[in-house]
Amino acid sequence: MNESIVNLINAVVVYATDYLMPLLLFGFVLAVVMRLLITVTVHRQKRFVKEFCKRVHQDIATSPEPKGSFYNHVKRALTRTYFETFELRARYKRRNEDHIMSVGDRVFLIQDGILRLIDDFLQHIRYLRKGHGQPDFHEISNSVFGANPVFNRVLGIFSMSRTNDVLNILPSIFIVGGIFGTFLGIMRALPELTAMDITNAEASKVVIDNFLIKISFALSTSILGIVLSIIMSFMNTLLSPTNTYVEIVDAFNSASEIMWNKSENNEADNRGEGISERETEAMEAFDLAVANLHARRA
Repeated sequence: MNESIVNLINAVVVYATDYLMPLLLFGFVLAVVMRLLITVTVHRQKRFVKEFCKRVHQDIATSPEPKGSFYNHVKRALTRTYFETFELRARYKRRNEDHIMSVGDRVFLIQDGILRLIDDFLQHIRYLRKGHGQPDFHEISNSVFGANPVFNRVLGIFSMSRTNDVLNILPSIFIVGGIFGTFLGIMRALPELTAMDITNAEASKVVIDNFLIKISFALSTSILGIVLSIIMSFMNTLLSPTNTYVEIVDAFNSASEIMWNKSENNEADNRGEGISERETEAMEAFDLAVANLHARRA
């Protein structure tokens, strides 16, 4: 029994010292890729909300007096933002980055996520009524963004919250892994000292030199772990999605409150009054995209 345990430990020491450093590097590269994927997904949401807020303020500047339906105002602003952000860009691709962003939106499922976001928000606000106090748009916005099945997953596969939690603890894991590799290297190097013959100075010097070389190599895993931990800590801080998510929800909430205060009622109709040709085209494109989305989900 003891011999089996010793053999197992020796096997772990041999293989771990050989593969631990490449494993740390592979884990670091994978972590950087996942962090960048999360950052791209969150920032594309932020860009859409920024464009939506810009159109809301443009509408306020053009027509500041309260009038019309809140539902219609919001739907027109959201569908126009969607149409001009995705449909027109994909149709004309006037700028070089439009080609890249169109491909990126398909890879990261951004367009589907925005469609679900708009559809869910419109369903939440459809039956709100004036005269019962101002609704809690912050709670509604947080619920809509938090429940979005596309934006909750990286590439539609990995849970974003769990992936982010794992990335946040990776700096500590890198340090522990580096120290673990150092101890394993020392364990592997120590048995060589048994071959040292104190009566033979030349042979003893060779054994000691080989031992010190292996110890220095074992210490390099700790150094690597510390370096990877520092870099990952900076990336987790600078590219943290938490603060960006709060900014997104706050901005969306603020724009919703502005539209609510600008409206006289929340009676939903098919198109509303004073709708432009661009807004009509945007609504038709949005309705078609939502119908296709529901067809794929069915």
